[in-house]
Amino acid sequence: MSSQINRDVVVIGGGIMGAAIAYYGSKSGLDITVLEKGSLASGTSSRCDGNILAIDKDPGFDSQMSLVSQQLVHELSSELEMSFEYRNPGSILVCENDAEMEAAQQWVDRQLAAGLDFKMLDREDLRNESKFFADDLYGGLECKTDSTVNPYMLTFSMFHSAKKQGARIHTNTEVTNLRRNPDGTFTIETNGETFTANRVVNAGGVWAPRIGSMLGVNVPIYPRKGQLIVASRQEMVGLRKVMEFGYLISKFGGERVVDEMTEKYGVALVFEPTESQNFLIGSSRQFAGFNTKVNHEVTRYIAKRAVRFYPKIADMTVIRTYAGLRPWTEDHLPIISEVEGIPGFYIAAGHEGDGISLAAVTGKVVEEMLNGKETCIPTDSVRLSRFKEKVGV
Repeated sequence: MSSQINRDVVVIGGGIMGAAIAYYGSKSGLDITVLEKGSLASGTSSRCDGNILAIDKDPGFDSQMSLVSQQLVHELSSELEMSFEYRNPGSILVCENDAEMEAAQQWVDRQLAAGLDFKMLDREDLRNESKFFADDLYGGLECKTDSTVNPYMLTFSMFHSAKKQGARIHTNTEVTNLRRNPDGTFTIETNGETFTANRVVNAGGVWAPRIGSMLGVNVPIYPRKGQLIVASRQEMVGLRKVMEFGYLISKFGGERVVDEMTEKYGVALVFEPTESQNFLIGSSRQFAGFNTKVNHEVTRYIAKRAVRFYPKIADMTVIRTYAGLRPWTEDHLPIISEVEGIPGFYIAAGHEGDGISLAAVTGKVVEEMLNGKETCIPTDSVRLSRFKEKVGV
């Protein structure tokens, strides 16, 4: 057996969470080592869209956390050496009936009361936004602070700078066993070397429960599958992120007036132009275990939903389709927490479809926890112990 390698902080997971923790941790002077079982950004971080959104967040803690992350990403766009296609165009939600317009108005009122930059849009505003929109849409709402990035490039960019700041990154290094030693340190066995660490951060995304179980910790995160289409057409369709208002209803598990299959697969319009003027079209939400095989029936319903809102893009060229897994928790909030009863063991996972949005703030909060500082956001809502408290009710 190879000799043990001693490290201070070991982060398990080389996706965007691991990248953000490595970046902010190494920037603050911490000795950070990242262990990734495959290649960097090979899981959820490379199978998603790239939005830093407040528009779809519950007003209050959820949206405030997003605003802090938006500000941090804005700073990263000038701090990091490698560009990650950062753009700050805002985003919009569109409504297809009176009931959605009423709900949208309530949503905007709540966000305005919380101090966010939201406003309602009417039919004329939509026409000015894109000539490709369906004529029968009622209007919608916009959030001006929303931005977009290339998630793959942001992950690599943070890792690139983290390495320059002294972080060590090990790829193709799968954690096979994790245990806490009597002296409070941790031993991490991998398919290669064995490491010891003073502190461990579980940033394993949908695989975080597996890492937690090695220490007898129940991490209530489940994989929720989502599919995307990458498409193009000869003329530019739009400049910024568009979602249907039904996306919010689908995200939070409400009832929508849609056909049975659209409901079954949790399909709701998400349209996102990329810097190269291709566009991503989503989205779907299904619990299907760890299966990331593209379901062509789901792809058909995603395309059908897109054409409902953009009838003139029916002639689009589909470049590829892919599926990813969102790390889902039942209250739709991540777990960013030291684990009670296991000092030195932290979890930073469970962001569902908000991982790109919340990566920067998560990395910053974990760095602050590791350094014993006051955190930039309150963390009560994202403690692991909140799930136990619910069980005891």
